[in-house]
Amino acid sequence: MGFKTLCFGLTLILFAYYIYTPLPENIEEPWKVGVIDALIKTTSLTATLLENMGLIGYAELFSVLLKLDQIVLISDENVTVMDTKFTDVPVCLYLPKKKSESQRRAVIFIHGGAFVMGSCRQTAYDLLNRWTANKLGAVVVGIELAPQYQFPVPLEDVISVVRFFLQDNILAKYGVDPSRICISGDSSGGTLAAKVTQLVQNDPEFKNKIKAQALIYPGLQGVDVLMPSHRQNEHGPILSRDMAIKMGCLYLTKDKALPQAVRENQHMPHGSRHLFKLVNWSTLLPEKYRRNHIYTEPIIGKLNSSYPVFLDSRLSPLLATDSQLEKLPLTYIITCEHDILRDDGLIYVSRLRNAAVNVSHDHIEDGIHGALFFMTTPFYLRVGIRISDKYINWLEENL
Repeated sequence: MGFKTLCFGLTLILFAYYIYTPLPENIEEPWKVGVIDALIKTTSLTATLLENMGLIGYAELFSVLLKLDQIVLISDENVTVMDTKFTDVPVCLYLPKKKSESQRRAVIFIHGGAFVMGSCRQTAYDLLNRWTANKLGAVVVGIELAPQYQFPVPLEDVISVVRFFLQDNILAKYGVDPSRICISGDSSGGTLAAKVTQLVQNDPEFKNKIKAQALIYPGLQGVDVLMPSHRQNEHGPILSRDMAIKMGCLYLTKDKALPQAVRENQHMPHGSRHLFKLVNWSTLLPEKYRRNHIYTEPIIGKLNSSYPVFLDSRLSPLLATDSQLEKLPLTYIITCEHDILRDDGLIYVSRLRNAAVNVSHDHIEDGIHGALFFMTTPFYLRVGIRISDKYINWLEENL
């Protein structure tokens, strides 16, 4: 009893410490954001301690807690919702009940969760996909990722689902217009959406079936983790640099040497310098976001173990060549000011525009990473609702 009381007391002290951590001045609903931030940081520290004690893995604790938010999918008066599988990959399918005289639009949505947690059955993602299906009269396919598997399995699952859904007979089955399909995702789901769109646009069988991609605060590269947004938002809110590095490395390996190397920006293998120009923020980032930061190249060859995966554009969509980017469809990108992944999205906007791709970009000046996830009970974060409205309105106007 005494030990439990001590642990509870220490948790409260940690929470109190984190909740009084200063937030950026322009954050909307700062008390809500402060509470969320404190809960996440307290959980992160607890997960680290429990992992060091050998009781549970770092990401596993987050996964256990997130499962408490997963719901049983049920239909409502506007949308039929069902669990099914496309090529053995679970998907959440949202079908509008209102009859349509013409073929429907379709959205393939990939949920976030740092590649190692989360589900399309989370309350917020279910609500977002319902809203999308109902407002657009669109078929929505929410892909259920398998966070227990490392790279490249989640990407391969997404590719499998997309190629299955884009078959003419499947599109006809669900009444989908083959010229009005969008691939979208948030956070790590945005990473996967960006890469799958690149791959599909280079596939002669499917390249004309994707009209648009929509990326919500996506992570798009693992080459340089000392961009201005990483430095500016090192401690969050919501997603700290340390937490992002831990989660991202778990997607690749359980080798504990890798996260330390990544923190120091010393993880790139020999033979990678030619890729730095593709993510060089000193030339690709708009001036206002560079501020007074000084560019230094990632350090090469410091790790004893080599990770050639960091050369792979399947992990970092920003490593695609300009000729590959030229083929991409209409693109919508949302970035948030108070987000360590901000600069990934901003650089992608620059590179796509340089490649003459039609890009729409919304930058949320008071935005935070993961805002969509907190737009439902118990937080009802207004910035998350604003982002969802911008996303759905863009789809309605452009898809």
